[in-house]
Amino acid sequence: MSLATETMIRTQAKTRKRGMLSYKTRKRLVPFFYVAPATFLFCLLMLFPMITVLRYSLMDGAITKKDAAFVGLQNYVTIFKDPVFWQSVGQTLYFTVMSVIFHLLIGLAFALLLNSQRVDPLIRSILRVLYIMPWLFTAVIIAIIWRLLLDPNGVINSILMTLNIINFKVEWFSSTKTALHALTFANIWAGYPLYMVSLLAGLQGIPKDLYEAAGIDGANEFQKFRYITIPQLMPIIISIALLDFIWTMQVFPLVWMTTGGGPIYATEVLSTYTYKLAFSSYEFSRASASAIFILIISMGATYFYIKHQKAR
Repeated sequence: MSLATETMIRTQAKTRKRGMLSYKTRKRLVPFFYVAPATFLFCLLMLFPMITVLRYSLMDGAITKKDAAFVGLQNYVTIFKDPVFWQSVGQTLYFTVMSVIFHLLIGLAFALLLNSQRVDPLIRSILRVLYIMPWLFTAVIIAIIWRLLLDPNGVINSILMTLNIINFKVEWFSSTKTALHALTFANIWAGYPLYMVSLLAGLQGIPKDLYEAAGIDGANEFQKFRYITIPQLMPIIISIALLDFIWTMQVFPLVWMTTGGGPIYATEVLSTYTYKLAFSSYEFSRASASAIFILIISMGATYFYIKHQKAR
């Protein structure tokens, strides 16, 4: 074999080797190319704003001052000393926990009703449409509806006075004693369809053989519900409840459109407290600190949600 032929063979072998390496490299990089647009949008629309807010929370006079100074955790100390902040934290937890509990109870009750074979199929279809209607409205529409219903001269007061339950016109959204409860009630009405639909799907996925076997063993309806229905639905309940907790913690439009956090901070929640700091008082640094506080609580709930999903 001549030297030229041997050199050509070696060159071709090196070229093939480089081509194989290049192919393997491209094959490894292909998945990253697919997720690159979503990763870029995530960084642009979520990660970058979060880092910016965190940076603002560590500065004095962010946005309003040209040369804002670094003050560390001083903004956090300031909001933690504000009694309105802790009032908004307590009211946020009340609003969130009560909403999640009653979303679950009402959603489960309606799901059981719609899944019952004792109810006529036509009636079940009609009820399904009626029960899911609150899910069709936006937060603004829901706020307008409940402001009209709970107006001192509205329908709710008229019904209650006709039934002799009350003897005066209650200012539901204007009284410090009733505003938070009325707001929570409106949010409960708006959010239960998510539970109803999810739990109804779960109920329809439970094998009927389990109920038949339990009936043969002498179990009554309550025992079937306790030992079959609830355990089968528990993964769905935990997942939806954690998601609902995260979403409800951050509810803003409904609160702002009904009470605006008033009267006298009676319905002030963390979202409205943060908004007022930023766009009413122009305290962007303190507002950023409050926003980071909300983020930490939400991330804590998210951690438990992800942990639960992995456990499943």
